This record gives sequence, structure tokens and C-alpha cells, in this order.
Amino acid sequence: MLLPYLHEDLVEAGCDEAGRGCLAGAVYAAAVILPKDFKNELLNDSKQLTEKRRYALREVIEKEALAWAVGVVSPEEIDKINILNASFLAMHRAIDQLTLSPQHLLIDGNRFKSYKTIPHTTVVKGDGKYLSIAAASVLAKTYRDDYMNCLHEELPYYDWDHNKGYPTKKHRSAIKLHGHSPYHRLTFNLLGDSQLQLPF
Repeated sequence: MLLPYLHEDLVEAGCDEAGRGCLAGAVYAAAVILPKDFKNELLNDSKQLTEKRRYALREVIEKEALAWAVGVVSPEEIDKINILNASFLAMHRAIDQLTLSPQHLLIDGNRFKSYKTIPHTTVVKGDGKYLSIAAASVLAKTYRDDYMNCLHEELPYYDWDHNKGYPTKKHRSAIKLHGHSPYHRLTFNLLGDSQLQLPF
């Protein structure tokens, strides 16, 4: 059973990101402030849910949350500032857009770059422990999946509608055959083998 909050007396936003380990595409993050009495037995870490359930839960979260927002950092920005800093920036951009100001941030993971003067708590595997982080994981994942599905329509041979930019065998074979796209993260090990040369 996921916990509803860490601090009962504070306006608390849960934050999580999606797409950190991908070879292509932006990294997405979401911030969600849920009512203190929010309950949903189906809500869990997005990785534990089916695609159908994630999208069903997205509708519930967007309807019942006190505030929610999604932040995005482009592949070009990722290459400039590295994926860890890009993940923090995506979360900051999501928090920027919240219509309600949080008094505390619950962050999935073990590291975070402080946002203004708002105190935060990092929680390892927090998307499986707190409802607000789980809700953020669902929004970040589904909005990023929508984005990767759109990119797939433009460049179908990378199989992004299935791998969502993650380093699958089919994805890497397509990079070897077609070269990288404008959406690939060039600072990442795109081929996974130092012996191979990219056909630039």
C-alpha cells in the first residue's frame, strides 16, 4: 500500500522522470500535488502497470490532483548538461508550471538539485512508496510515450513505438544501418560497442 504523504501538514508535490536511460528523445518529468485523502488502489510505479492502466490512471490523476505539470528537456540540452542535470531540470520545469505552490518536494531517486528555497526529500524507489511520486511517474511515462510515438511516425525504422528510445537490439541495429537521427543523444553510447563506428 502506497503512502499518501510524508508531511501531513504541508502541501507536498511528488516528482519523477521518464526516459533517463534512453538513447533518443527528450527526458520528461512530472510534478503532482494530490489531495491528502486521495486513494487509488491501482496506482503504483508506472513500470509495474500495463500501458492501458497507465493511461486510465492518467485521466484519474489529472482530474483529481490539486495541481500537476510536465517538464521536458530536449536531447540537445541533455548532450550539453548531461542526463543527470537534465533530469533535475525537467523536474524543475514541471514544478515551475504548478498552479499551486508546494511547501515540500518528494523526489524519486537519491539525488536532486534544490528547487529555489523549497525543502525536498529524496526517496529511493519512491514511485513504489508514495502516491504522489507514483502519480508523477505515470504522467511522465505516458506523456513521454505519446511524444516517442509521434517521433516514430516521422522515423519508423528506429522502432520507437515499441522501444520508446531505449537501447534495444533493433534500435541499435537501425542506428548502425541509418545513422543517428536529430533526436538521438550524441553523448550516449549509441551502438553499445566501441568497436563499431557510426555511419555519420
